[in-house]
Amino acid sequence: MTEGRLITIEGIDGSGKTTLAAALARTLHEQDGINTHLLREPGGVVLAEKIRDLVKDPSLHTGARAEALLYAAARAQLVEQAVLPLLAAGRWVLLDRYIDSSLAYQGAARGLGVKEVLAVNSFATGGLSPDRTLLLNIDPLEARKRLAKRGEETDRLEQEDNSFFEDVAGAYRQLAEREPDRFTVLDATSTREQLLDEARAALVALMPDSD
Repeated sequence: MTEGRLITIEGIDGSGKTTLAAALARTLHEQDGINTHLLREPGGVVLAEKIRDLVKDPSLHTGARAEALLYAAARAQLVEQAVLPLLAAGRWVLLDRYIDSSLAYQGAARGLGVKEVLAVNSFATGGLSPDRTLLLNIDPLEARKRLAKRGEETDRLEQEDNSFFEDVAGAYRQLAEREPDRFTVLDATSTREQLLDEARAALVALMPDSD
């Protein structure tokens, strides 16, 4: 049986995570024969999807600590109900956001402290760490232009100012520097084809019979 793997995709809003995640899941299945299950955060299971509605609602005032705890709660449910069973069954799980998002957004940009937010999320997930993390790097101003072009109503987090996203992007870069063996940093302004090729290349070492 194929060994289960947890692959996470990270980046600020507008970096193209969701588009890459869908394309990568399809490529791994069609090109490499890897049974990949795509999930998103917060969400993926019923309880986590309900929490997603809360944390994204721009009409609600949500304090920084409450925000961090809501994300951790959604993550705990997703890991217990979906991620761990899939990994145990030998599936690859491709996750659009994971703990690093909370470290960057709530730990750094919200000023709660990366170590403090990590402790909460380590408890929430039982210490489950990704096998590989793909970080889409993009200038926050460019990311916000992309969001504007979508013509969609922005959620509560997307309405933050540029300095907030500068802090998030900087925190992501620091996280990647601290764990170079886990992170692969990708240029989010590359073509979709190039991004997909580089993302897949970063996972080759994890594939069955890669030796």
